[in-house]
Amino acid sequence: MSIKNDARLRRAKSTRAHIRKLGVPRLSVLRTGQHLYAQLFTADGATVIAAANTLQADVKDGLTSGKNTEAAAKVGKLLAERARAAGIEKVAFDRSGYRFHGRIKALADAAREGGLQF
Repeated sequence: MSIKNDARLRRAKSTRAHIRKLGVPRLSVLRTGQHLYAQLFTADGATVIAAANTLQADVKDGLTSGKNTEAAAKVGKLLAERARAAGIEKVAFDRSGYRFHGRIKALADAAREGGLQF
């Protein structure tokens, strides 16, 4: 593990502790160099309610790359649709220690436009 990743995980730990106290479903994001993954967990973190990522065929269609803000927006919109289909409207956004900027911000904005509240 790198020092940079250790710092990110430390920031993520404190955020997740706060989210656990809220008792609402958690929208968690994982950003890699090539792709973006998002999952919606139950309040206790035991079950995945909905998931979306840039590897899925319905997200890939029409994209030139899985690592840009356009791809992140599609993932956010798809995750919001799946969450609403499962009856979830209010979530806590777990950015996993990443800065709220670029792809993370694009995913969050698209999820909000899709009807999620956080």
